Amino acid sequence: MRRREFITLVSGAVAALPFTARAQADGIKRLTILMSVADDPEGQARVAAFRQELQQLGWAEGRNVRIEYRWGNADAGRLKTYAAEMVTAAPDVILVGGTTALIPAQKATRSIPIVFVGSADPVGQGFVERLPRPGGNMTGFTIFEASLVGKLLEALTQIAPGIARVALVHSPTNSNAADYWRSLETLAPTFNVKPVPAPVRDADEIERTFTALAGEKNGGLLVPPDAVTTAQRGLIIALAARYRLPAVYPLRFFVTSGGLMSYGVDNLDLYRRAASYVDRILKGENPGELPVQAPTKFELAINLKTARALGLEVPTSLLARADEAIE
Repeated sequence: MRRREFITLVSGAVAALPFTARAQADGIKRLTILMSVADDPEGQARVAAFRQELQQLGWAEGRNVRIEYRWGNADAGRLKTYAAEMVTAAPDVILVGGTTALIPAQKATRSIPIVFVGSADPVGQGFVERLPRPGGNMTGFTIFEASLVGKLLEALTQIAPGIARVALVHSPTNSNAADYWRSLETLAPTFNVKPVPAPVRDADEIERTFTALAGEKNGGLLVPPDAVTTAQRGLIIALAARYRLPAVYPLRFFVTSGGLMSYGVDNLDLYRRAASYVDRILKGENPGELPVQAPTKFELAINLKTARALGLEVPTSLLARADEAIE
């Protein structure tokens, strides 16, 4: 016999029946997707990859699952409001894209199952107790590690061997920013470059920061992933071109948008994999028993047109390693 879910708000959290007892009266499962990024082609591509895989697993929108979408556009206030709205609606599962969205989602509920894509250090950030058995109401897929800073730095100095300074362009509200900076500081001497902190919060700050960076010669950029750099990628790429600053990015879509080079995870693959966890939870499994998974697919992309515009010659060894070379 089904037990009806009973929800009470206690100190901003939700108390509810066990995960296996969740059910909707009409038999249709409800899923809410909370994305920290904007509702643009890249955000839509992530959701499309997830939905396609979910459909392959037998879930058809309108037949046995109903999906609602919330797009945060890197706005912390908006994401907090959306998280509260989602908890009130009490979906069966919440899919969260990006750490900026995961923080308010965690604060809003400790009972509704959450599958996340995007946290770099879910244990250190307090989202889960441990990776093999996360406990609590959430599990998911990590998207970036501070150790990747070394690979980004290596690629940047290979394609632009004349650089002497590397600025870390990042949002200071990114909970992983300190780890990225420590990695850059530690590794910079190995590549004979000076690390430069470049925190940015919005478009105006990005403009001022790039103007200052362009005032010194032989500079380059390293851009780790966060909601701000993703939302403002068009501006960042345009300013890097204007000031002739070689830049390396974390994800392929920066390069397809005109950026010089990227090395990082296959982001769409993570969203496809997330569908398998949503499927298992909708079928009754406990998210706290599903291990947090790390990326398994990485890709190197180079924009040859941008390289030529910057007067850079792509080394044959680097080009041979590239998964994609864009003309």
